[in-house]
Amino acid sequence: MVKQRRDLIIIGALLGAVAGAMAAVILVQRAEEAHQSPKLTAGDGVKVGLGVLGLLRLISEIGSKK
Repeated sequence: MVKQRRDLIIIGALLGAVAGAMAAVILVQRAEEAHQSPKLTAGDGVKVGLGVLGLLRLISEIGSKK
């Protein structure tokens, strides 16, 4: 059980890192296309944060369904 938990945490961390890197690449590519420096406003940060919280809520509900 401990090994399974550890493996799941590692997989989740790796998936999160890959998703974050992909998001950064998209942000940089869009900025380069517009010939601007990458910008992330406070409003954009709030949107991303709320999206992440929603995703975490969905994931937590998967394990609790009966």
